[in-house]
Amino acid sequence: MALTVVVGVSGGIAAYKTAYLVSLLHRQGCDVHVLMTKNAHYFVGPITFETLTGNAVLTDAFDRTEEYNVNHVALAKKADVMIVAPATADIIAKAAHGLADDMLTTTLLAATCPVIFSPAMNHEMYRDPATQHNLLSLKKRNYHVMETGEGMLACGDTGAGRMKEPEEILGFMHSVLAAQRDMHGIRMLVSAGPTREMIDPVRYLSNCSSGKMGYAIAQAAQKRGADVTLVTGPVSISPPPKARTIFADSAAEMADQMQTLLPSADIIVMAAAVADFAPKQYQPQKIKKSDEMTVELVRTQDILAALGRQKGPKQIIMGFAAETENLEANAKAKLVSKNLDVIALNDVSIPGEGFGSDKNNIILFFSDGKKADLGSEEKTVLASQIVGILFELYRSNHAK
Repeated sequence: MALTVVVGVSGGIAAYKTAYLVSLLHRQGCDVHVLMTKNAHYFVGPITFETLTGNAVLTDAFDRTEEYNVNHVALAKKADVMIVAPATADIIAKAAHGLADDMLTTTLLAATCPVIFSPAMNHEMYRDPATQHNLLSLKKRNYHVMETGEGMLACGDTGAGRMKEPEEILGFMHSVLAAQRDMHGIRMLVSAGPTREMIDPVRYLSNCSSGKMGYAIAQAAQKRGADVTLVTGPVSISPPPKARTIFADSAAEMADQMQTLLPSADIIVMAAAVADFAPKQYQPQKIKKSDEMTVELVRTQDILAALGRQKGPKQIIMGFAAETENLEANAKAKLVSKNLDVIALNDVSIPGEGFGSDKNNIILFFSDGKKADLGSEEKTVLASQIVGILFELYRSNHAK
């Protein structure tokens, strides 16, 4: 699959070098999208980048000539990496302070992929305490900031502030991606969301799961280069754009998919909240209203237990225990009974956390008796921590 690279061009004379950078990226088979600030148009015309990439250049976040798709968000989700070159003092200051007033800055704010800045400016501007403070702020927020070159500048002065050469930026990009994609080649299978057990054509049994935790884990694994397959119940959020996504409405459908995919997976995360019961008999016609209605239920298949029984010696399986009481005891019992390597306990009785929210509270219990309290955090943050821990378990398991 082609690497998607979003290149941001701000208003500096070094923008002419960015045309060559874009050409190099395109020749390496990358899908390149260029975003320009309005000032960048004074140095290089958009038609240059459109010719080199085959994609329209975007400048205005509210450009009605483009198909309305909330472009800054769509590109931010699609990008594997963003490069801002040249990164002027102005764009660096805006990014450092979270300002968003055009297509480039709004996309930067929405991006979750690695972002690289290649600064270019007068050496006095570069050394100014404000610029240095802004660069440090970007580094603290895990942006990747290149050093500048030294030599003759466009203004005639000599010193630091030259944008790095395109070949150097390209090499830096590959080194950043290599460090971030340490899970390349690892196959990860993730389930997410609720299941729906149909009673009749208009009614079903389900639960409050939003799928956010499972989707965040899939996204975090994908960012690190894993080959991700996501099996999802019905949710209202979009799956990671580069994950293989399989939709499963009922517990039976999810069970079939997970068991079929199990043999080819290295790490399995069962984050789906599968319904425990389903109607014994589906009514093909809508049940008419009455004062009383009795629906006989039967247990659904215990997918996690089945996966635990079937897992190979080198596979890692993690489950979730959403609990409201006897938290640790219930989680540990589930860890053993399902033959898991890890179980994530979350207390779903805490207001504002758990099902449907953006936050979760996670304590991990391991089959060797160890415990890791990840605390209460955004699900995206917890997902990154969980994926890192699972990767270390996988490596340790394969080192034996």
